[in-house]
Amino acid sequence: MKILILTNYANGLYLFRKELLSAFAQDGHEVAALLPPDENADRLRGLCRVIETPFDRRGVNPLKDMGLFLSYLALLKKEKPDVVLTYTVKPNVYGGIACRIRGVPYLCNVTGLGTAIENGGLLSGILLAMYRISMKSARRVFFQNMKNRDFMNKRNIAVHNSALLPGSGVNLLEHPFRDYPTEEKHVRFLAVIRIMKDKGIEEYLEAARIMKKKDKSLKFYLAGEYEEETRSLYEPQIEELSGKKVIKYLGHIDNVEEVMAKSHIIVHPSYHEGLSNVLLEAAACGRPVLASDIGGCMETFSEGESGFGFAVKSADALVQAMEKILALSAEERRQMGIAGRAWVEKNFDRSIIIKAYRNELKEVRTK
Repeated sequence: MKILILTNYANGLYLFRKELLSAFAQDGHEVAALLPPDENADRLRGLCRVIETPFDRRGVNPLKDMGLFLSYLALLKKEKPDVVLTYTVKPNVYGGIACRIRGVPYLCNVTGLGTAIENGGLLSGILLAMYRISMKSARRVFFQNMKNRDFMNKRNIAVHNSALLPGSGVNLLEHPFRDYPTEEKHVRFLAVIRIMKDKGIEEYLEAARIMKKKDKSLKFYLAGEYEEETRSLYEPQIEELSGKKVIKYLGHIDNVEEVMAKSHIIVHPSYHEGLSNVLLEAAACGRPVLASDIGGCMETFSEGESGFGFAVKSADALVQAMEKILALSAEERRQMGIAGRAWVEKNFDRSIIIKAYRNELKEVRTK
């Protein structure tokens, strides 16, 4: 079969779906991926054919979006794929509608709803209407958590063709269990998030301020890249806290697993998720987690056994969760990490995702 993948980010496709691409190649399929040009596109070229096209990932400019839609229509006519796989909002919406028009079978993957939908208002209404159109004829719409699925089903979206996937899963070989580091000198917290409000950066910085005043031995690390539209807001705050040694900012890093292995507790204060890859990788590494009590986070750990949830958008709730886990002994935290590894081995092995897509492709082939 000829498979065309529409997505908005080369690095995401490589980091979280390269095993799926390899499985398609092993099965004899021809795979091409349409995505925006960036420095990560070359990493995919050994796994599939890469078709680069300009793509504004976050903007809502109707003219640019119409250009993207027309490029999808043109590409479908040129490539004549047997099936299309779409990921993230714009590929799901515009790619799905283009597939409907061209009569090409397609599978959508909702990696998260995002603020534009969850905050309500006019833009939310428009997006939901477009989702309703784009997903009506999809062979399958994969959701990554039950709350997102229920939210969309209640709005008459993907009611009869939806299914659940355990996020993108986690590669348990690439993310092996790591021995818990000694706490002889300090306890180290780590947040791996994009530097933006919706990922909980404000809550993490405030909690670090509060906890550092209570215990100077605590260490707070932050890894992640700035979103350009909010850099001017958060960069001065992070530089100030770094100067005061409240946090250590690591910037964007590729060796996330290595940094997690040196940490004791992983914090994820996100406002919304499809299903958090950071938390899956933290659990695979054998680290206890503190995470927002939202769909897409809570599924990744067992409350009280491998992590603690806390109220979203609340620095005070995050502080309380930090105090709660610090009240445990080092051995109890180590055991939480062991439980987290067992949890992802049972529920989130990436092979589950590969099997689900293979089954769907068999259905497409027989129809």
